[in-house]
Amino acid sequence: MTQDIDVLILGAGVNGAGLFRDLCEQGVTCVIADKGDFGGGTSAAPSRLIHGGIKYLETGELRLVAQSTLERNLLLKNAPHLVRPLPTVIPIFSWLRGIPAALRTLFGSTTAPRSRGAVLMKIGLAMYDFYGRRHRVMPRHQLWSRARALREIPPLTPRIVAAGQYYDATVTQPERLVWELIADGLRANPASRALNHTAIVGTDGDAVTLGTSQGPLALRPRIVVNAGGPWIDRINARLGAPSTLIGGTKGSHILLDHPGLLAALKGRMIYFEADDGRICLVFDYLGRALVGSTDIRADDPDEVACEDAEIDYFIAALQGLLPGLQFDRGQIVYAYSGIRPLPASDGTAPGLISRDHSAPVAEPGGARRWPIISLVGGKWTTFRGFAEEVADTVLARLGRARRIGTQALPIGGGRDLPRVPAARQGWIARVAAATGARPGRAALLLDRYGSTAGPILTAEGPAPELLQDAPEYSLAEFDWLIRHESVVHLADLVMRRSAIAVTGRLSGRDLDAIAGRCAAALGWDSIRQAAELAQTEALLTRRHRLRLLAEAGPSPPPRAGLACADGPE
Repeated sequence: MTQDIDVLILGAGVNGAGLFRDLCEQGVTCVIADKGDFGGGTSAAPSRLIHGGIKYLETGELRLVAQSTLERNLLLKNAPHLVRPLPTVIPIFSWLRGIPAALRTLFGSTTAPRSRGAVLMKIGLAMYDFYGRRHRVMPRHQLWSRARALREIPPLTPRIVAAGQYYDATVTQPERLVWELIADGLRANPASRALNHTAIVGTDGDAVTLGTSQGPLALRPRIVVNAGGPWIDRINARLGAPSTLIGGTKGSHILLDHPGLLAALKGRMIYFEADDGRICLVFDYLGRALVGSTDIRADDPDEVACEDAEIDYFIAALQGLLPGLQFDRGQIVYAYSGIRPLPASDGTAPGLISRDHSAPVAEPGGARRWPIISLVGGKWTTFRGFAEEVADTVLARLGRARRIGTQALPIGGGRDLPRVPAARQGWIARVAAATGARPGRAALLLDRYGSTAGPILTAEGPAPELLQDAPEYSLAEFDWLIRHESVVHLADLVMRRSAIAVTGRLSGRDLDAIAGRCAAALGWDSIRQAAELAQTEALLTRRHRLRLLAEAGPSPPPRAGLACADGPE
């Protein structure tokens, strides 16, 4: 039997999830489907920055900077449990260099500028403050002297002449934010559906058939949205509308266990220029030093991984920037990589390919009765604005009016979140009293999940069974996530619903215990449980370089309000 729906969204990354939420809020019946997990593709591989894109000033993308700074400020208000301010320092190595190169880039040069001097940086930071004035929530920039920069961050190379400090923001768990957008959409319109691990079987031009765990599902949409990111051209080919829209680049990152580096950063990000002119970054991400990112042309999102040469590049860049510290491969606890779904381009340096977005339409043709809107490009930060633009296009085609805006709409655990210290302490005291949880545990989960922490603490009770090697997590916490957040595979849970894997704190015995909870909640037999364990271990150790020890050492104390950065955007 074929089901009629308004919109089918293929791809459940942040752009697809943002559009799903927006359309569901308008009463549109949608199905969103992904061949993997929600937020499991490129949206899982950013530098974890929510940022205005200061580097886009020199390419003249002023509209993009204005939109990005606005969306950053809105996310700080709408998802404060996951998006937090991040003070950022830019080391400066000259006073006047870079002005001619910046002017050439502004007027269309396809080679990246080098050596941005203090005068250029001062102009750029002032412009950045100007474009970020709407809904401003963070301080303006400062220009530091060389003496102050070396006093604030002693391991910095003495080659600097000055430094600039400004504010952007971080997303602590990007995959959770994607899930929360989808959950908000389902809450707004229960007639809609969200399907992960669901592949396209085929189409006859009228219905699109998806392969679900319950068997084939035939859907007859009025509009199809291709939100497949780097898979867009492959999806369009499956739908009978071949395209050449994507020319992606690869961005890789590593996470280091380096207490000395974290102590030197003091909660700041350093946003710096490597010797080849590429902009890199390092900051404290949930108690690890996150380092990124490369920008290499690539076109196979299914096999992307951080390569040895990229790791060598990161270590050399850090050693040149911070000669007072030591860096080596043994400090790596995790690595990841993704393909930025950038528009196809020829001859342009990867770092200069536009991060702006577009939504080209393939109108109905031949046997295909529905248009396909492809979501090309875009930045993690601008997903809401991109979704709003596309939702308005969809609504116009459906002959409907927008009934609610999303600018001031809280996301997931950002709903009913206490904002000021007194309200926060009151929330912690009330929930601790109602659930029997210790106040410290309530505070930790409030920082991790926002207001969603309430039902999780209720499920945990007063004496939760903590993981042996990562005692900041409990088995009851994972059990709640399994039962309420569409977990299908063990990797969904440890890599996307939580940050236990990406921070390198997952041990073998804890993974075994979590798999046991999955088996109990999802009805796995011993064969399925063993297979899930083997697949997850292989993925984490081979592609992500996680040292999955049989028994881990003591975990560092949980950290709240930590920083993040600009990923495959």
